[in-house]
Amino acid sequence: MSSRADGHRHMAQAKRYAVAASGSWVDEEEGRRRLPAGEAHAWEQGRNETVCGLSLSRSQLARFPGVGWPDILPESGGAADRVQRVCPRCASVAGRRGSDGRPRWHRTDPRP
Repeated sequence: MSSRADGHRHMAQAKRYAVAASGSWVDEEEGRRRLPAGEAHAWEQGRNETVCGLSLSRSQLARFPGVGWPDILPESGGAADRVQRVCPRCASVAGRRGSDGRPRWHRTDPRP
C-alpha cells in the first residue's frame, strides 16, 4: 500500500468523544457509577473545552471520561436516563444517529 493510502486511512479514523454535563447522578444499580444529567456536551479528553467551544470551568460542566458520547444519546438507552438536552452543536460534530439524526453528507457520484 502506498504512503498516501496509509495517510487517508489514518485521517478517516473517528475521534472518540467523552461527555461533559451540567449535572450528575449516581446509579445505584450499576455499582454507584456517576453518570451525566442535565445538558450534555461532547468533550475530548485532555482539553478544557467542549467540542462546541464552551469552557468546562466557566460553564461549570462536570467531566465524565468513562462515558462515551454515543451512550448519552436518547436512542442508545445507555447513560441517557437523566440527560435532558443534548447540545445540537456538539451532536453535529460528534455525530448523532436516530430518528431526528441525519446521516453524514456523502457525495456518491459527483458528476456524470
